[in-house]
Amino acid sequence: MENQIFQLQYAIDTFYFLVCGALVMWMAAGFAMLEAGLVRSKNTTEILTKNVALFAIACIMYLLTGYAIMYDGSWLLSGIEAFELDGVLASSAENGFEGDSVYSGASDFFFQVVFVATAMSIVSGAVAERMKLWSFLVFAVVLTGFIYPLEGSWTWGGKEVFGLYNLGDLGFSDFAGSGIVHMAGAAAALAGVLLLGARKGKYGKNGEVYAIPGANLPLATLGTFILWMGWFGFNGGSVLKLGDAASAHSVAMVFLNTNTAAAGGAVAALITARILFGKADLTMLLNGALAGLVAITAEPSTPTALQATLFGALGGVLVVFAIVTLDKLKIDDPVGAISVHGVVGLLGLLLVPVTNDGSTFTGQLIGAGTIFAWVFGASFAVWFLLKAITGIRVSEEEEQEGVDLVECGMEAYPEFMSK
Repeated sequence: MENQIFQLQYAIDTFYFLVCGALVMWMAAGFAMLEAGLVRSKNTTEILTKNVALFAIACIMYLLTGYAIMYDGSWLLSGIEAFELDGVLASSAENGFEGDSVYSGASDFFFQVVFVATAMSIVSGAVAERMKLWSFLVFAVVLTGFIYPLEGSWTWGGKEVFGLYNLGDLGFSDFAGSGIVHMAGAAAALAGVLLLGARKGKYGKNGEVYAIPGANLPLATLGTFILWMGWFGFNGGSVLKLGDAASAHSVAMVFLNTNTAAAGGAVAALITARILFGKADLTMLLNGALAGLVAITAEPSTPTALQATLFGALGGVLVVFAIVTLDKLKIDDPVGAISVHGVVGLLGLLLVPVTNDGSTFTGQLIGAGTIFAWVFGASFAVWFLLKAITGIRVSEEEEQEGVDLVECGMEAYPEFMSK
């Protein structure tokens, strides 16, 4: 009987993990649509190419090196043997089944790899419209194969940071990755943007900030809704199991809090933009929803629904001011990725101790500092080397013409282009 119960839970937990992983994979489409909508039409094909290519690179590099670095085991070499179902069932029969989380190792790898791709997707939008495609793809190899996995080994992997200290012992907690995934992606993006420089025409000589409107706001809105939907897998899957009553209730609360945080962020950003700019700014509304999602990602299981709404609203307000501030600092981020995923990612980490007694503000600050310092420093070094060796920015003439033709040899909207 125990063996039959085990097999049932194994099937349920594995299937749930796979479905959540597929939802997170669908977020790649959300990033692609959001970024394609917020860049100019002459740069659309290249941004889509980057999003598809980076996802493929992330999958391969995490298979080759990333998983082994993060969890001390190469799934490529030994995973199939290590996770044979007969062996798992035999082990369960010997040790007695007590209802712990059980799922296929293949499903665990699949769920982890789509998180790696998410971190890299954050970088794509921030460096859009002026970065060389192949320099970006080389960086994707390093981030997904080494930089992110090493940082992940200190957090979800439980290893000591360069043998110095253990973040878990200090009270660091990040349920689904506000810092581990989102702030890490933003740190890598910030390093690239600082070396890359702003788009031509974005900033005036006297400190003026000129808006560069995106080409397709309906597409950007679609991308936001896709990301909102995919986030249920992002946060919900991080519960890791579904096959018992307590876990099912936890999953339901995570879904509820994820949704209401996004709603709170959207409304708060819309109101903040109306107060600051006198208009209902759609791009701020979209980024507000995403900010609410990032804010709740660090701990979506312990807040009440009202608390989750308020946390999301804080993220929505903060992201508007962050985007304005970065523009004043002449840090050009076409899609607001650094503000949404970096600034609000930090907020999400700092909100964890409010509802989770197992974490501490000190631990959260040290964890955030560790993640940012490593990812930003390592990424800056890689970007710097690429800039010195191959260059990372297209020429001024190529930027003016659009990177679609320069890098991809085709236009996304050819019938609308002047000849």
